[in-house]
Amino acid sequence: MTVTQAAPLVKTSASRPGERRWSVLALLCLALLLITVDATVLHIAVPALTAALEPSAVQLLWIIDVYSLVVAPLLIMFGTLGDKYGRKRLVLCGFVLFGLASAGAAFAPTPLTLILARALLGVGGAMIMPATLSLIRQVFTDRRERAIALGVWSAVAAAGAAVGPLVGGVLVGFWWGAVFLINVPILLVLLPAAIRLLPDSPVRRDRPWDAAGAALSVAGILALAFGLKEAGSGTLMPMWASLLVFLAGAGLLVAFVRRQRRLAVPLLELGLFRRREFTTGVTGVLLGVFALVGLQLMLAQYLQLVLGDSPVRAAVRMLPLVLSAICGGLAAAHILPRLGLRATMSGGLGLVALALTPTLGWGVEGHPVMLAVCFVGIGFGVQVALLAASDTIMSAVPESRAGGAAAIEETAYELGAGLGVAVLGTITAIAYAPALTAVPGVSAAGMDEARQSLASAAHVAHQVGGSAGGALLDAARWAFVNALHTTVVVSVVLLSLTAVSVAVLLRRD
Repeated sequence: MTVTQAAPLVKTSASRPGERRWSVLALLCLALLLITVDATVLHIAVPALTAALEPSAVQLLWIIDVYSLVVAPLLIMFGTLGDKYGRKRLVLCGFVLFGLASAGAAFAPTPLTLILARALLGVGGAMIMPATLSLIRQVFTDRRERAIALGVWSAVAAAGAAVGPLVGGVLVGFWWGAVFLINVPILLVLLPAAIRLLPDSPVRRDRPWDAAGAALSVAGILALAFGLKEAGSGTLMPMWASLLVFLAGAGLLVAFVRRQRRLAVPLLELGLFRRREFTTGVTGVLLGVFALVGLQLMLAQYLQLVLGDSPVRAAVRMLPLVLSAICGGLAAAHILPRLGLRATMSGGLGLVALALTPTLGWGVEGHPVMLAVCFVGIGFGVQVALLAASDTIMSAVPESRAGGAAAIEETAYELGAGLGVAVLGTITAIAYAPALTAVPGVSAAGMDEARQSLASAAHVAHQVGGSAGGALLDAARWAFVNALHTTVVVSVVLLSLTAVSVAVLLRRD
């Protein structure tokens, strides 16, 4: 009986929804683009926003960071809720909330209102993001087609975060609220399309859902992400307090893991991590995003603060990274079946390490051609590795658990981004301060402020003025370049070791 009912379903999926599958993918990718762009769109809108709302330094930090801080801890909870109550329903609710929060953010009269609206944007984004991956797993049953779909998805994810500052730079020219309001008409188109196109996933109300475990995961990842951000910036609390928050988050996640092992029906199938391929896939996502986001931030600072590019010009000069990431995601879908997981992932990570190496010879002079070549290698290599990792993760689980697996992958994305910014940013800061020696004509207090960051040094140099200010700025630029070289060396070693580990540990396909 079961067999005779299943056969027509297979036939229908092969003949009828061929076009619909790709329409669903286009819809999901557009939704993902909105979410990823929103994570970085404020980077250039900050001056206009500050002039309009006059937030304090702490309020401005929360306006920028609260979105990603809310998204990261909610991914596992909403991913598993989608498996239980239906992914389509969760996506539709996420669209509505994201649209309302976007309108609220655009017309926020005070900094506090904008912070709350950004937090609601994070909740809506967390409802949508895991469902995009798990719906791809549900709709694309053929692994070869699914690899292509995941390549498109991962390219959009990488492109969205990189294009965010460029989009913000264009929209803020009209009005700072436009960076949020632009989401509303797009979602008004997406919502009816999603109602018509997205497939219904099975509702499994009889499956137990571990609310206590969900609370532990939310609190643990929130503390982990917040601790990482503060360790990198040190704006709200000293380093020792950030480490305590981070350790508290790690402790909560240990308690979460222990609880999941005791349950007959856990929130997450932790047994998946016993599979070498699955664990390698998650590690590949974590380290790939670590390298992409952390180095993107460091190189963006190099373009603006060392070479003197404006934010918009810097975003334009980083377009080769965006375009190569898109090409890498699409090409990886064809590379993976031919070369296999081991060669694709290790080769992608190795290419990133190779592309970073020329930057070790750069100083304060421009290298426009080599910079573009390096960006192409970084974007293409990271995206090839991420596609191989994503395909491995989503192929390792049955469709009924796709939401949980997608949530693990999305969480690895968020934590990788947080680690990249915090770890590489901290290494840069540690190497920068001692490299900036005393400059004649600048007071000890001024030097102490200048050693905090290159941006602070530029501020002090402007205050001092004259030849002493110019000498301070030149010395600070060279100190930053030396610190950047240290960061690149750490990244190259880490990426190379990971590439070798993948090649050694994974079985030949």
